Amino acid sequence: MGKVYVFDHPLIQHKLTYIRRTDTGTKQFRELVEEVAMLMAYEATRDLPLEDTTIQTPVASTQTKILAGKKLGIVPILRAGLGMVDGILNLIPSAKVGHIGLYRDPETLQPVEYYTKLPTDLEERDLITVDPMLATGGSAVAAITVMKQRGAKNIKLMCLIAAPEGIEAVQQAHPDVDIYVAAVDECLNDHGYITPGLGDAGDRLYGTK
Repeated sequence: MGKVYVFDHPLIQHKLTYIRRTDTGTKQFRELVEEVAMLMAYEATRDLPLEDTTIQTPVASTQTKILAGKKLGIVPILRAGLGMVDGILNLIPSAKVGHIGLYRDPETLQPVEYYTKLPTDLEERDLITVDPMLATGGSAVAAITVMKQRGAKNIKLMCLIAAPEGIEAVQQAHPDVDIYVAAVDECLNDHGYITPGLGDAGDRLYGTK
C-alpha cells in the first residue's frame, strides 16, 4: 500500500491557513498555492538519487553530489492543478510538464477525460501528479490510470488538502502510489466538498464562480 505523507512544516501550515481563509483574494491565493507547492516539492523529492562528481571550486578540486540523471515530470490535473506547477518548476526547472483534463459527468458523476498531453518518455520519468484538492479521489484515480495506460511506472500524487475518502479511493485503486498532502481534513460534505477545506480551488485560483 502506498504511503501517505502529511507535511507538518511550520511554513506550509502557516501558508495553508491563509489559503483556506475566505477573505484571501485571488492574487494572494495564487501566490500562496505556488509557494506551498514549492515547499511540498522540496519534501517530496527527498528520495531522489544522487551520484558523485568532481568539480573545481575557486580554492580546490573536490568531490561532491549531483542528481543522478533521473528524469522528472509534473502532471497537473486541469484546471486547478496548474496553480501548483510553477512552484515545482522553480525547484526543478528541467522537469517536463504534461496535462490531463477531466470533468465530472453530471449524470454518472464519474470523471471523463477530455484532454491528455504527456511526455513521450513517460515510462522513464519519476512523475508528480498535482491537484490542490483530493476530495472523492475520482479525478486522481482516473488521471493516474490514464498515465499508467500510457506507460508511466513511477507516480506520486501531491495535493494541498485531502479528505479521508479520497485517500482511501486512491490507495484502493493504485496501491503503488505514494500520496503527499499538507493536511487531511475531516470529511466530504453532501456536495462532495472537503470540510473544512478551502472551497473550489479552481474558482479561487482564477477568479471564476
